[in-house]
Amino acid sequence: MSAFDQYLHAVIVRAMDEARGDGSATIDAHHLLLSLAADQGSTAQQALASAGLDRAAVREALDREFEHSLSVVGVSPAAYDLPRPSHASHQPKMGASARLALDRSFASARKKDLRSAHLLLGILQAQVGTVPRALALAGVDQAELADRVRQTLTSQEQ
Repeated sequence: MSAFDQYLHAVIVRAMDEARGDGSATIDAHHLLLSLAADQGSTAQQALASAGLDRAAVREALDREFEHSLSVVGVSPAAYDLPRPSHASHQPKMGASARLALDRSFASARKKDLRSAHLLLGILQAQVGTVPRALALAGVDQAELADRVRQTLTSQEQ
């Protein structure tokens, strides 16, 4: 198993733990984003940190997105005592948004050249979904962050 394969496995295992914590049956792109934000010292984590996004800030942005989505349909979490997510007894499966993010990541470079920043770029290239909404609500310019990640990748290749 290559070093990147081992790294990807660790990212997915952390994302699976995030999904379980959310009570989700699937690992989604936002779980991958949380995993990358928690990966201290990686290029992806550093890029997120440069935008003011550590793991706690990503979680806060995702929580804000959830509350905002509920408010769009007239539900206020403050008005209801919503139960905490129940923990699934089975292992979460890879969801569509995570699969698409990984596909975009893998398409961006040859396998031997893949790095954590490619995973982040695959997540940031989504134009719709939870991650883009959460980043927008957090005041993060997703396109600018993606450009910064691309620049980092270009400078690493030289």
